Amino acid sequence: MSHLSAPPASSAPLSTGSHRFGAVISRIAGEIAALTDHGTPADYIPMLAGADPRRFGMAVAEPDGTVYGVGDWRQPFSTQSISKVFALALALSLDGEQLWRGVGREPSGNPFNSLVQLEYENGIPRNPFINAGALVVTDRLQALTGDAAGRVRELLRTESGNPAIDFVPEVAASEAAFGDRNAALAHFMASYGNITLPVPALLAAYFRQCSIEASCADLALAAGFLARGGLLADGSALLTRSQAKQVNAVMLTCGTYDAAGEFAYRVGLPGKSGVGGGIIAIVPGECTLCVWSPGLDRRGNSVAGVSALDRFTTLTGLSVF
Repeated sequence: MSHLSAPPASSAPLSTGSHRFGAVISRIAGEIAALTDHGTPADYIPMLAGADPRRFGMAVAEPDGTVYGVGDWRQPFSTQSISKVFALALALSLDGEQLWRGVGREPSGNPFNSLVQLEYENGIPRNPFINAGALVVTDRLQALTGDAAGRVRELLRTESGNPAIDFVPEVAASEAAFGDRNAALAHFMASYGNITLPVPALLAAYFRQCSIEASCADLALAAGFLARGGLLADGSALLTRSQAKQVNAVMLTCGTYDAAGEFAYRVGLPGKSGVGGGIIAIVPGECTLCVWSPGLDRRGNSVAGVSALDRFTTLTGLSVF
C-alpha cells in the first residue's frame, strides 16, 4: 500500500505509511486476489477485449488531495462511461436546471444501450448515465463549449494533477466501428428535437470522450469535488452544494446501469461504472474511491470492483446509509 501526501496539483514522490484506510484496502486487495470468478472483459469493443480480468487496482483520495492505493492503482485504463460523470458536472455547471429538460433522473431498468424506453417517452432518456442520456449531455456540452471531450479531459487533468491524461484514438475508432446502436439512439432523439448537433459530429465527440485513459489515482482525485460539495481542488466551485448532491443522487440510483439497486444494496455509495472495468464511488465529506478490474458481469460492471467496494463499506462502516 502506497500513498501520495500532496494536493492534486503536486508532483511529490510516492511514499509508504500507515493510514486509517491503508490496512483496509490492503486487506481488500488480498481478498480480491483470492476470487475465483473475475468476469469477462468487454468483448464488443475490440480494444478492450484482450484485457486481463485478474488485474486489480484501488485508490482512496481524501478531500485534501491525499491519495492511497494498492495493486494497479497507477495503471491507466479506459474510463468509458465514468467520463459521463464529469461531462454531466460540466454541463450542469453551465446550463443549470435547463439541462434536465432534455434528460430525466430516473433509473432505467433496461440495459445501458436500450432503445425501448425512448419510443414511449418521446425521445427523452431516463437518466444521463445510460447511453441515450449521455448523448444528450454531450450534445448540450458541445453546444455550450465547442469541445465537450476536450473540456472533460481538461477537468480530469486539472483535478488529478496529471497532464498526461489523454484520449486513445484507437479506442474511439474501435467504438465508432461498432457504434450502430448509439447512432440509432442519437437519430431517434434527433427526430424528437432532443439532439441539436449533426449526429456524426455528436458521435465523434461522444466516442472521443469515452476513450480517455486515466488511472484509479487520477479518477479518485478528479472526482473529489463530489465529496467536497462541488468545490474543486483549488477551492473554487464547479457546482453548488445542491448540484453536487444532485449528481451524487443520480449516481446512486442510475450509475451502474440496470444493477443500480443491487449496487446500492451491496455498496451503499453513489457510484459510476464503465465497461473498461473502472468504478468511482463517493463518500460525501470523507473520500472518493476508484477501483479497476476489467472483468465484467453480465450487466457491464466490474466483478472485482463491486466486491472491493462492498468490502470497503463493510469494513469501514462508511456509507450514505
